[in-house]
Amino acid sequence: MGVALTIRDDLTPAALRRGARHEPNRRAALRMLAIANALEGMSRAEAARLAGMERQALRDAVVRYNAEGIAGLHDRPKPGRPQRLSEAEQAVLAARVFAGPDPKRDGTSAWTRADLCAWLEARFGKAFHPSSLSRVLARLDLSWQKTRPVHPEADPKAQERFRKRGCTMP
Repeated sequence: MGVALTIRDDLTPAALRRGARHEPNRRAALRMLAIANALEGMSRAEAARLAGMERQALRDAVVRYNAEGIAGLHDRPKPGRPQRLSEAEQAVLAARVFAGPDPKRDGTSAWTRADLCAWLEARFGKAFHPSSLSRVLARLDLSWQKTRPVHPEADPKAQERFRKRGCTMP
């Protein structure tokens, strides 16, 4: 049997319980409750059981609480799978979207996800499904909605004259 692990006492059990009530993260709130129970003199096994965790999980939470305070009771971010496009490639994609397509060169007046997928495969050799590209575009804070297409032979001066005078001919 090892030496009992001491728990820092800068917060009272009542303060920990109050913090747990207002904590949006359920797992962190349960860790706060377990530590509050242990601070009030409950056995570690009983405090962990009442919070719905194992004794070892409570010990890990106490170690993190001692080192980092309340912030240590939140879950660590998971690493996840690395992004398929590097930062530089994402910047090139965003610049391409903002520049818009050239109807003569690209054959379209507005980007679709399928067009961008084809461009990414031709440019970087990375194939994307349009749904996957939606997540990449969302991460870049780009909307899926397109601007209203403009005909390549549209005459802005004629449109302005029409707006001002209606249907009369010049």
